[in-house]
Amino acid sequence: MTTAEQTWTESTTEVAGLTVRYLQGGSGPAAVVLHHSSGNIGWAPFYEALSQKFTVIVPDLPGYGQSERPVWARDARDIAILVNRFLAQVAPEETTLIGLGFGGFIAAELATMDQERLSSLVLVGAAGVQPEEGELLDQMLIDYPEYISAGFRDEAHYHEIFGEEITKEVRELWEFSREMTARLSWKPYMFNRRLPHLLSEVETSTLVISGSEEKVIPITCARQYTAGLPNATLKIIEGAGHYVAYEEPEELASLIAGHAGI
Repeated sequence: MTTAEQTWTESTTEVAGLTVRYLQGGSGPAAVVLHHSSGNIGWAPFYEALSQKFTVIVPDLPGYGQSERPVWARDARDIAILVNRFLAQVAPEETTLIGLGFGGFIAAELATMDQERLSSLVLVGAAGVQPEEGELLDQMLIDYPEYISAGFRDEAHYHEIFGEEITKEVRELWEFSREMTARLSWKPYMFNRRLPHLLSEVETSTLVISGSEEKVIPITCARQYTAGLPNATLKIIEGAGHYVAYEEPEELASLIAGHAGI
């Protein structure tokens, strides 16, 4: 899933003795995107749209994709610590931090430990808090393609992105990613009971986004983030599912640029 003419570069850096791979494209203020728990499949249309206003940096989270696995990591906060060190190297100035799904969990954890690094925070279908209503869809209990498909508004949009048959490479990425996610966020699944108590001190301007057809992370989680963060605004994207960045890349990029005042 790349553009016809490559507009991005691929690089690596070392964080805490681990090799971290990242993609970068565009120009302007830095925007770092933390991917879903399924991993990153390439330079997606959302990144390209965002790169019209930002220098977009997309790391493979430590333990995912082509980034080295921190065998000692046991929760999302451990990954947030590593991402914070990554930011210090590749985006040392104030950064717009965008977290998608599980990446939103990492972004929220990072904001509680080093908000001064962030010019703005964007949480899209973010995990991390225990839903007051509804249930988190547990990827450990169902076939992974079924889990991914549930994140789209309908099956047609799922096949539009991944095709009728999942390639061997994508399936291997998904299984490798699920194994790492199990290490980090199985019990409890996809939330940290301590996180809500830390959000009230995060003064960073935050945009919380959820799709109206969300079936993976209950919309109530977005509302809980909005209530818990003192400078948060909630936006529901009508017709979108969990994977807003796949389904509505242009709209999402526009919302983020507007929130950042660009």
